Amino acid sequence: MRLDKFLKISRIIKRRTVAKEVSDKGRIQVNGKLAKSSTDIKIGDELRIQFGNKVLTIAVEELHESTKKEDAAKMYRIIDETRVENNGN
Repeated sequence: MRLDKFLKISRIIKRRTVAKEVSDKGRIQVNGKLAKSSTDIKIGDELRIQFGNKVLTIAVEELHESTKKEDAAKMYRIIDETRVENNGN
């Protein structure tokens, strides 16, 4: 499954266009490598996503073509969530 589609279906990022934009700006790593929106995601992959001043590290648990809101969180497991201090630079 494409990275941008996974982020939208799992509801980590609400819109696919935003998911594409974030990944194409180099803010997402898959298994330690920079990823584009078209990167193929598999179960067991580790994603590191940078949102502004927050870094979210997750493990891919399930892949679905579509999902209900209450089942979306089952698609991944949060490994780490860190706030990044912005020193006004």
